[in-house]
Amino acid sequence: MLDPRLRMRHLRSFLETARRGSLSEAANALHVSQPAVSKTIRELEDILRVELFDRSGRRLTLTQAGKTFQQFGGQALVDLIRAQDLVREGRPARTRLIVGALPTASTALVPQAALKLRETAPQCMLRVTTGPNWLLLSQLREGALDMVVGRMASAALMEGLSFRQLYSERIVAVVRSGHPLDGLIPDAEALRSHPLMLPPPGAVIAPLVTAYLHALGLAQPEPAFESVALAFGRRVVLQSDTVWFISEGVVRDELEGGTLATLAIEDDLLGGPVGVSMRTNVTPTAEQRLFVAALEQSAGNDFRSVPGPA
Repeated sequence: MLDPRLRMRHLRSFLETARRGSLSEAANALHVSQPAVSKTIRELEDILRVELFDRSGRRLTLTQAGKTFQQFGGQALVDLIRAQDLVREGRPARTRLIVGALPTASTALVPQAALKLRETAPQCMLRVTTGPNWLLLSQLREGALDMVVGRMASAALMEGLSFRQLYSERIVAVVRSGHPLDGLIPDAEALRSHPLMLPPPGAVIAPLVTAYLHALGLAQPEPAFESVALAFGRRVVLQSDTVWFISEGVVRDELEGGTLATLAIEDDLLGGPVGVSMRTNVTPTAEQRLFVAALEQSAGNDFRSVPGPA
């Protein structure tokens, strides 16, 4: 039987804290005070008679009990919201699919698959959300997202999730056309003499880029910019001599159109799988299966590496 003391505020405070790993960040997101969130979490732990967070580090991490409550509590909240929406809309035949997309998948792969889904399931409303990998995977684990499309995350972030590879993608170093390094194989000194734009900490590709630069002799690079956002990165690169390390899928159109060029970098450290992450304990719906099929079709038809400099 559900404990009558359990309230919606307990669930929302817990899920937001689990997602962000910080009471203060959760409080900001919920528009309440930090002591209020802390008190609500303690109340929830008293109700459940178990600790949900490990408080020994700088950031809060979930205990095993916390991970279990996040998985099922998050799904319960999502189901309740969807039930409310269906009743209010009065159109139970209309379905909804909520997908998280990382930058490498959001510029071409997901839009192409979305159009294919529209053809096969016109009654399905597709909602696409973007964000850092850790946030999207947390929302996926809670049930707030149906799937996440992008690069495969580390094993620690994939607990309770499955990954289906669609294709392999390289990380590229891109510059404007006519850049002093255009067509050259850059060494550490060449990269050190130009502004660098690197993926921010927490980005899936950040450890790969760091490892590559370290192997090249740049043990502690000092980037001028940190971003994986296309709009910002493209504008900065086009107007400067900045070298941007980014997943190829983010800048595919710019490379094919010739507005950006890749440096002659060939390194196995900079390759990795792109695919679909889903919860392991949930049977996919018809719409989810159709969208995965659309992703596979789009990836098979259109997503091969853009030829780089000879």
